Amino acid sequence: MNPSKLRAQPWYREPWPWILMAGPATVVVAGLFTAWLAVRSDDGLVMDDYYKQGLAINKTLARSDTAERLGIRAELYLAGDRVRVLLNVAPGGVPSLQLAHPTRAGMDQSVKLAMVEPGVYAGQLRPLPAGRWHVVLTQGDWRLTGDWTLPAAGGLVLGGRAALPAAGAGHSGESKR
Repeated sequence: MNPSKLRAQPWYREPWPWILMAGPATVVVAGLFTAWLAVRSDDGLVMDDYYKQGLAINKTLARSDTAERLGIRAELYLAGDRVRVLLNVAPGGVPSLQLAHPTRAGMDQSVKLAMVEPGVYAGQLRPLPAGRWHVVLTQGDWRLTGDWTLPAAGGLVLGGRAALPAAGAGHSGESKR
């Protein structure tokens, strides 16, 4: 044998050490990227005061029960950037409307409603992207809630099932207490 052919090369000239180091190096880079992503992005799903909100759930449920007991019903219709709310009772003031995206708190909207005529309210919205929205209509000691999937062909019914006198025919919606 020729002694020059048996001479070993330095380790960094061999392919196997580099192949064996590639796996752990990839894991370290992926871990650093994951840590950067976790610090940079806000999950938005966890509330800071979740404990207080949990304690307040009984008050919220009592408001929903009050709306059911009083037979309060509302229909909501969306036309472009305007929302129209039809109520079957005359509340003691102007109700408040909130639209909340299930996962993106930054898209939530509080709509200022104005009375158009007794039992009919209208308000201006920022454009709503397609998808599912939680709708909360409140006033005083009652509250109505529901889920609205946009784009919707009809309106959303909150509360009871009886038809409203001012409601147009052919409108339907999802209802949730």
